[in-house]
Amino acid sequence: MKLLFAVSSLDLKQPFGCTAAWWQLFKGLYEIGVEVIAIPYQGPALDSLWWRAEPNPAKLQGDVFKFGRDKFKSVSRGRREVKGSDATEDEHLSDNLVRRAAHALIAPVWARCLDRILEREPDVDAVIFLTVPLNHLTGVPSELRRKHNKPVFYYDGDLPASLPTMQGFATGFRMYHGADLSEYAAFIGNSRGAADALKKMHASAVHPLYWGADPDVFSPMETRNQDIGALFYGNGSEYREDWIDDMITAPSNALPQVRFATRGAGLGELGRAEDLPLVGFSKVREYACRSKINLCITRSTHATVYASSTSRPFELASMGACIVTNPYLGIEEWFEPGKEIFVVHSQEEAVDRYRHLLSHESERLDASRAARDRVLKQHTFRHRAHELVKIVQGYL
Repeated sequence: MKLLFAVSSLDLKQPFGCTAAWWQLFKGLYEIGVEVIAIPYQGPALDSLWWRAEPNPAKLQGDVFKFGRDKFKSVSRGRREVKGSDATEDEHLSDNLVRRAAHALIAPVWARCLDRILEREPDVDAVIFLTVPLNHLTGVPSELRRKHNKPVFYYDGDLPASLPTMQGFATGFRMYHGADLSEYAAFIGNSRGAADALKKMHASAVHPLYWGADPDVFSPMETRNQDIGALFYGNGSEYREDWIDDMITAPSNALPQVRFATRGAGLGELGRAEDLPLVGFSKVREYACRSKINLCITRSTHATVYASSTSRPFELASMGACIVTNPYLGIEEWFEPGKEIFVVHSQEEAVDRYRHLLSHESERLDASRAARDRVLKQHTFRHRAHELVKIVQGYL
């Protein structure tokens, strides 16, 4: 099979949280024999051992566009925005102007680029858009399907936060306003619970494809000493402020003998928790493996919509971590609570669970081994690659 991807970015320096996952997915596809062509929507084209990159056809326009968008938002931040005359419901004027500019400057360039590649390489089986701004390219999927008779899919890895009802993240695109979901043969998403919302917006079909982890990348490290009691790594407190307080700030004060640590920006007041320095991904992996307990604090946007997967549980499990998480609706789809992962429902329960696990090493080690075994059996990106191929084959 040969797949053509339009991907949000291939550059890990760009501010897109899914990029590392796309690398792992492409590697998984390569490992099962799928040829991958990848075109970045933002930033440079970067080749690798696992995919062939095509140049970003609108890199100049995209860079200018991003600069202008960021400047406009910085100037308008704090002001009350009004809706434009052709803005859709709940769409601010700035978002509407961004969308209109993208239609005029970027969509035609992308349409020509994808058309040229499909003319040159008719053996491409399908085109998949990976979390590119959906409403920037309205009309492009329909044109590709008409001219080349190939299925075109959209993979939203930010569900359900990306949905209009969720308002998205403060720093993200509101990408569903003005989009036509029926242009795509099917939607693929990281959330089972968000499927109904997509169907109500006229998606022809919806297929869940959860996140996972590459066990060669997220692998246990031999450490001489687990000198950190409890660790949380992740950026931003948005949609999880209360659980950060209940699982880090308050417990760190209640358990002064335990070393709490975090690695990430924008987490707010964290009590006694120590902010660890970051020198790269390898350091985060080291911190996780040095920690007796690793915390998974899932944003409410995902935790309250059934089986809305995030990368963190799979990454931690793949590294052989003992994981404690806040309530996460549908977590049993991936891990068995009480055996492979521990769920706490309050500040008091978090303190009690930490105290118990820290004094029962064998229980921690059993849970960490069980979690990694579960990833190896069901949740690697090679598994996800097989699942993606099966979805695509259903439309060929």
